[in-house]
Amino acid sequence: MPTPYVSTAPYLVEYPYEYHFVINEAQKCEQDKPFMVLLVHVAPLNRRYRDVIRSTWGSEDLVHDKVVKVFFLLGVQTGEGTQDLHQQLLQESKEHRDLIQSDFVDCYKNLTIKTMVMLEWLNSYCSNVSYAMKIDSDTFLNMPNLISILLEAPRTNYMTGLLVHAAGAIRNPTSKWYMPEHVYPRSSYPTYTMGLGYIFSLDLPKKLIEASKHVKALYIEDVYLGLCMQHLGIAPTNPPGNGYFHDHPLEYSRCGYSKIVVTTIHPYIDRVWLWEDFKRPDPYC
Repeated sequence: MPTPYVSTAPYLVEYPYEYHFVINEAQKCEQDKPFMVLLVHVAPLNRRYRDVIRSTWGSEDLVHDKVVKVFFLLGVQTGEGTQDLHQQLLQESKEHRDLIQSDFVDCYKNLTIKTMVMLEWLNSYCSNVSYAMKIDSDTFLNMPNLISILLEAPRTNYMTGLLVHAAGAIRNPTSKWYMPEHVYPRSSYPTYTMGLGYIFSLDLPKKLIEASKHVKALYIEDVYLGLCMQHLGIAPTNPPGNGYFHDHPLEYSRCGYSKIVVTTIHPYIDRVWLWEDFKRPDPYC
């Protein structure tokens, strides 16, 4: 396995850069011809979250007569137990055939690398698919509502999700989203889609990869995609209704969850129980 990439400075994102796939599913899109692919961003150690998704919304592979495929995108772990974890991931991949792993260190400051590697993978192996979604692992996804939106969506230059307009760059060094002026001198960001879950047409990965050669990489990955979209002159699209995307956990009710696309979920919530309750045959509202 190639030596994993490690950032040499706190806010340096080395992209474009040649990363390699150490676990791959190169033929899945060609074989299964899905309408949509979901890429779940998850840490290598977090097998529990992957299994929860596999047993809940990730188990829905035919929705409104459209084939859907879910993959988990990982970087690599460093430190003690690395080799044992790699063997465990190889076994998990053999069991489920849904892991995509690249040779960058999986950490918060490398989320832009993870996002761009996702786009590289889609461009290389899933260009025949209509749509893709990047989604976080701590989420609930209403797949039928998602597919319903896409049945009416444009097939090109399309990106939607929870849009953020004219957000200011944070200059407070204690903030998780601190952005030094020497890295990004402008006071505000272009419109971008929040990283909890965003959807895009499959003509965009190739265009965004090309744009990344001309746009300085920032470690805040959703902002960076917004900068690349701005470079391309393509504006993200508002979702067709309000309240579809929730970056703060939405209190669970069957009626409320029947009207959304995605929400984050508190870690103390039993997501398997929630899913089983949501899928009961009773009326939602």
